[in-house]
Amino acid sequence: MKKVLVGMSGGVDSTITTLLLKEEGYEVEGVYMKLHSKPGYHEIHLARAQKAADFVGVKLHVLDLQDTFKEKVFQPFIDTYADGKTPNPCALCNRNLKFGAMVDFADEIGADYVATGHYIKTDGEYLYAADDDTKDQSYFLFYINKDILPRLKFPLGERKKSDIKELAASIKGLESFASQAESSEICFVETTYTDVLKNYVQVDQPGEVIDKDGNVVGEHKGYMHYTIGKRRGFTVNGAHEPHFVTKIIPEKNQIVVGKREELACNKVVLNNLNFFNDEKEFKSTVKLRYRTKAVDCDVKIEDEKAYVTLEEGVFGVAVGQAAVFYEGDKLIGGGWIIEAN
Repeated sequence: MKKVLVGMSGGVDSTITTLLLKEEGYEVEGVYMKLHSKPGYHEIHLARAQKAADFVGVKLHVLDLQDTFKEKVFQPFIDTYADGKTPNPCALCNRNLKFGAMVDFADEIGADYVATGHYIKTDGEYLYAADDDTKDQSYFLFYINKDILPRLKFPLGERKKSDIKELAASIKGLESFASQAESSEICFVETTYTDVLKNYVQVDQPGEVIDKDGNVVGEHKGYMHYTIGKRRGFTVNGAHEPHFVTKIIPEKNQIVVGKREELACNKVVLNNLNFFNDEKEFKSTVKLRYRTKAVDCDVKIEDEKAYVTLEEGVFGVAVGQAAVFYEGDKLIGGGWIIEAN
């Protein structure tokens, strides 16, 4: 009998994932990973994960990965904002912890496969967008190691979130999981990212708002309050139409603003690439942020960088974010934006 290690968070998705795999006849064990150190968080979620494990009848391991999380995910999150960029902590967490440290632990206990409650599909060679496009998480998994793809299982990839909740609600003993509040996109951010930053860096530093020609046109409350495309929270003297953040200059504590058309981006450059094929020049579609539509593009990979030309302008592209490429619903890889213009 093949053994599967399931990442169990205490939520409905990982709980139903565990149940489905057990029903399919796998030998299943669960693991709860302690990642961030948000006060009171693990007491609640570990209790839920244990309740789910007991219900399904599987052993639950607990991995304390808080030090690794701080080094590989949390500190880069702080540093990226301090550099005037926009981070993507979920993609780093997936590579280093959920599909890094968890896979290492699977090896320790002799598990053949690793499974999670992510909404995504795989054939062992590529990843694919989930059938439920409102919950698809493929964008955040572009950075995982290609070598582990044959060992991954995603039972929810072909299911709708609404069906998962209905299933949980229909099972005596799991009803409470169906009505739990959804977890936030970034698990360690309870309110706003600036509330997290304020504990580690000086966020509130009033500074100058300038236009593209360098003229001072207003004031802002500190450059870390802003990401590319933001249109509120700063003043522009005499403005009669909306202005948006088009650039952040951290070393001068300045933000550059302009009208919406100045936000349009037609070319991006990426580094730290992670592709599941070996093509060096191709056409595909690309998503430059999670909640944006994929747009057609031409890609050329040279000297470990990807040069991407977009077939239509995209607004609000931020350095530090991920660019993720697709052929239809097949995820072919991605990289991190280092230039956008």
